[in-house]
Amino acid sequence: MSRVGKLPITIPEGVKIGLNDLEVKISGPKGELSKTFKGNIAISLAENKLLVKPLAANKNARAMWGTARSIISNMVTGVKEGFKLKLEINGVGYRAMVKGKYLNLMLAKSHNTKIEIPSDIKIEMPKQNIIILEGTDKEKLGQFASIIIKQRPPEPYKGKGIKFENQFIPRKEGKKN
Repeated sequence: MSRVGKLPITIPEGVKIGLNDLEVKISGPKGELSKTFKGNIAISLAENKLLVKPLAANKNARAMWGTARSIISNMVTGVKEGFKLKLEINGVGYRAMVKGKYLNLMLAKSHNTKIEIPSDIKIEMPKQNIIILEGTDKEKLGQFASIIIKQRPPEPYKGKGIKFENQFIPRKEGKKN
């Protein structure tokens, strides 16, 4: 049995939930999110608490039970408080800047990399080597961060590249003579 799925989701003040079978719409002060779930689960609302239950006893239903509960919990947190990710760019001459709706990355390549910023994600840049991503959808935020990191992943010898703020990069020793 799923220990995560058993826990009810408490709905804070200012957050509204709309249920239509397996479609969940959540709106709050930061925005609105909706998601349609597949699988053998039932979602119900009772006294300011959202409950997710499996409809069958098979392995797939139990797996979707905890997953659906976690996704809905992240949606509630996102519309109430939002999510924030901080990325660091390490390397000589590596920097980023926002131009309109594009993130322009200069990462020691023969060309600059332009990445279109999704409409529901905000970018702050206190310095040229720090990128702060903010948004309501945790899944989209993580996906966009991974697209940025994929442009120049951190390498283990000098630590150059783009990484999450407190991410540990295991270092390797260079060549020995």
